[in-house]
This record gives sequence, structure tokens and C-alpha cells, in this order.
Amino acid sequence: MGIRGEIEGLPVEISEKLLCLFSTEVSAEEDRYVIEVPHQEVETGDIDPGEVYRVALISREEGAAADDSTSTKPQSTPSEPQPPVDVGETRYVEIEDIGKQGDGIARVERGYVIIVPGADVGERVKIEVTEVKSNFAVGEIIEDTF
Repeated sequence: MGIRGEIEGLPVEISEKLLCLFSTEVSAEEDRYVIEVPHQEVETGDIDPGEVYRVALISREEGAAADDSTSTKPQSTPSEPQPPVDVGETRYVEIEDIGKQGDGIARVERGYVIIVPGADVGERVKIEVTEVKSNFAVGEIIEDTF
């Protein structure tokens, strides 16, 4: 079972095992081809250097230009998918880890990180999202245990 979504305007079924999603170019390097993983994808803790992962390549829609100025969709950097949460949204999350600063870490769709100050590993809390960035969000606990 997967999550239905859109990539570059095309409908796709997205595996729940998806750790990250970004756009990049394939570059030639001597006798091999290289796909670069953006630094932020490693920093969020979803992927680790040296590990082996399955990679899916999805082509652009034929005839679609990278900088199609006639598009009515909001423009964003192709390497940064839109965050799956919005400021003011409430979520029920489980704290999976503790960050370097001692804050709780929860993960939601696509492995997106929500930092929850004052939460401990294993806690299940209701939060309100107070800040959203491209690779993480911050949530405030509004209900301790659910």
C-alpha cells in the first residue's frame, strides 16, 4: 500500500517506505554516472552515507520545460519537495528519537522531521506546528498523551 501523490504534475503511487524525494541531474564522471543527494537529506537523519538504498528515477513529462513560466502552480526549487505540514496544523505524533539539542524528533510523511521541544522518546503527543522549513518543522505540545 502506498500514498497517492503527484510528482511534477503527474499522478503516482508513492511507497510508504519513501525516505526522501528530490530532483537532481545525472552527471557523467569518468566511467560511471552519478546522482547527487542533497546535503539536507542526509542532515535530516533519514539516510546515512555508506548505506545502500533503492533509487527510483522518474522522467519529466515530455515537452515540460524546467522553467515553464506559463505554469499556474507556485514555483519552488525542484530539489525541495513541499513540506507535508503547515503552520497551525495539529498532528498526533510519536517521538522516535532525541535530537542533538535534547528535543524530541517525530517523523511524518516521506520521513519529514518535526522537532518537538520537551518531548521524550516513546511519547505520543498532540502538537501544533509552529514553524515550517523545507526540511523540518517545529511543533509545540498541546496535549500530552493520546
